[in-house]
Amino acid sequence: MEPSPIAIVRRRARAHELARVVPAACGEVWNFIRASGFTEAGRNVAVYLDGAINIECGVEVTPSFVGGGDVHLSATPAGSVAHAVHMGRYEGLGGAHRAILAWCADHGRSLAGPNWEIYGHWNDDPAQLRTDVLYLLTATSDAQPGGAAE
Repeated sequence: MEPSPIAIVRRRARAHELARVVPAACGEVWNFIRASGFTEAGRNVAVYLDGAINIECGVEVTPSFVGGGDVHLSATPAGSVAHAVHMGRYEGLGGAHRAILAWCADHGRSLAGPNWEIYGHWNDDPAQLRTDVLYLLTATSDAQPGGAAE
């Protein structure tokens, strides 16, 4: 994947705080975007940088975005990723994360550190809520065991 620009605020949270911290941080970025008059914003994004849950929460933007105060221009990680789509309530996102971790274990792939979630636009029907879950993978050689190319 190529990096995608995002307007973000940086936060640190405990796992049990994420359901409160992520929406509040994304809301802070949206408030900044609206006040600045910037019109090229997309979906909400949360990038989990490490196991200590240092996160960048914000909104997809174009590279022309100019931040201010606590709001900065950043980007999603670039490289090979494992990707799953979760449809439904956010409380069920753990299943998508577990599926990716199981896939990595089954296919001998290692995580490179960051993972992120891209939240589809809001829908009052919970079954229509889409969240893309992505994990950055470590680089591998061009040939897999048995000579198969990746």
